[in-house]
Amino acid sequence: MTSSKGDERIFDALLDYLRRARGFDFTGYKRSSLQRRVTKRMHSQQIYTYGDYLDYLEVHPEEFPELFNTILINVTALFRDMSAWEHLWQQVLPQLLEEKPPDEPIRAWSAGCASGEEAYTLAMILADLLGPEQFRKRVKIYATDVDNEALAQARQAIYSARSLEPVPEAMRDRYFDSVGHNYVCRADLRRAVIFGRHDLVQDAPISRLDLLVCRNTLMYFNAEIQARILARFHFALKEGGALFLGKAEMLLTHTHLFTPLNLQHRVFRKVPKVNFRDRLLVLAQSGDEEAESSMNFHVRLRDAALNAIPLAQLIVDHQGKLVMASPPARTMFGINSQEVGRPFQDLEVSYRPLELRSPIEQVCRDRHSLIIADVVRILLDREAQYFDVHITPLQDDNTDLLGVSITFTDVTRYHSLQSELNRSSQELETANEELQSSNEELETTNEELQSTNEELETTNEELQSTNEELETMNEELQSTNEELQTINDELRVRTGDLDQANAFLHSILTSLQKAVIVVNQQFNILGWNTEAENLWGLRAAEVEGRSLLSLDIGLPVGELHDPIRQILLHQTDSLQEISIAARNRRGQSIQCQTSLSLLIGPEGDREGVILLMEEVET
Repeated sequence: MTSSKGDERIFDALLDYLRRARGFDFTGYKRSSLQRRVTKRMHSQQIYTYGDYLDYLEVHPEEFPELFNTILINVTALFRDMSAWEHLWQQVLPQLLEEKPPDEPIRAWSAGCASGEEAYTLAMILADLLGPEQFRKRVKIYATDVDNEALAQARQAIYSARSLEPVPEAMRDRYFDSVGHNYVCRADLRRAVIFGRHDLVQDAPISRLDLLVCRNTLMYFNAEIQARILARFHFALKEGGALFLGKAEMLLTHTHLFTPLNLQHRVFRKVPKVNFRDRLLVLAQSGDEEAESSMNFHVRLRDAALNAIPLAQLIVDHQGKLVMASPPARTMFGINSQEVGRPFQDLEVSYRPLELRSPIEQVCRDRHSLIIADVVRILLDREAQYFDVHITPLQDDNTDLLGVSITFTDVTRYHSLQSELNRSSQELETANEELQSSNEELETTNEELQSTNEELETTNEELQSTNEELETMNEELQSTNEELQTINDELRVRTGDLDQANAFLHSILTSLQKAVIVVNQQFNILGWNTEAENLWGLRAAEVEGRSLLSLDIGLPVGELHDPIRQILLHQTDSLQEISIAARNRRGQSIQCQTSLSLLIGPEGDREGVILLMEEVET
């Protein structure tokens, strides 16, 4: 299915409907993977456009669980990527446990746990390291996912023998009980694992964690949502806490939050110090009222600090409106409170003492500060006042332009010394020029190196994205393979049942001492047992599929036409007995005693007639 702008708009409408109708917000997922999974489900329903599928969802609410199961790929296993778990088992967790007091609780979070295999894997490792008694007293493992159906399966903790193959034999015997053909995780291990629904994008994170396991989940989200989730993970972990990711997740662009302990096995440690404002932002996103109050306080503190600046400063937002003016600026340029909020170009200060509108546009366009020196302002007493005007772009952490800051620095005191300074500067001018030339060469080299570094980072991010996409497709193929394996197992069982039924039927027909002939409604032969072969001299392979009335045997088959038809048309009882004069395969005259009974199909329909024949010598 090709994609167009119209398809994209309809796909956005489909995502919005899923969010409004069922509370699932998939807008943060990678677009290509999301479209591929939705298209797979659409094709299984013989639907080929997003618009038709949206109409189908509105009429068939039972389709939602199937769609979510297709999108939320629950590919997981006990001890998945064994080498990574062994590193966590032998290196990371012993160090974390050694750093903790012996009576302090141990808190872990398995985010995106699917059907619970990784949460139970972590529980087995901690139980092995701590011992049963310490494990029961100290360990709490929180396992979360957005898929309620997968969580219900996880709570049961029932796994097949094939699923337990990666588990070391000693652990399998210690932590699992055999029930029929399956295995159930023991209750003392399950009590330490708490399952619950949690949306990594919308819900507040679990806090005070020693370990956070989130393997091959981040790769489904786009870069913006990944950054938001990682900021929440940083908040959730204690100082020194560890983050265990999947093999497709590197965190090369989030080194301010996490530093690698082992990049090969994707184990990271929380960076102990983070920007205070970022920490408040994460807390506020988590619904922390104290954090919101603190942020409001810091906003008031920032406003108070601006008012305390002794310089004349103006703040103009990205829409060109004056949003703030410091007290010196209000006094100097006669700005009153009613003018705050007006378009800056309508104010006198925008063009006197200098034209500011063009420099502001330049700063907004280039995103670089601009300094205009020695701006002259003639006062009422005809004296000159000199300013250095600094125009600075105001940007947030995402480099979005919020506005500009215009600062007027009074340099009148220094302007009178300018001539003398110029004379002194002439002696240093030659040396200065040489230094400037060297500095420019160095800056040029530095810019080239910076450009090369940025290109390498971009290439690395593209490779990382490709790796995540390949890992996603691999898990999709694994999920499809598991579905095919299940279907194959079911077919094998049904084939065995069919073979057993056929053998049973053949044994019955062979054991009968009478000739058995089965015909359908068109008089075509469906069955012909061994006694029928002995009586009439024709093998089953020679007659099956042929009309009984067309056979050239010693039996006058034409005399069977009416009795058979009467039974098929409900004109007589379902059981009849008639005697027909015939000749057997040896040419002997016999009296053929024939019983006719109705053949009933699976749905109760009349599908044919069963004829039982016995030779009676004349």
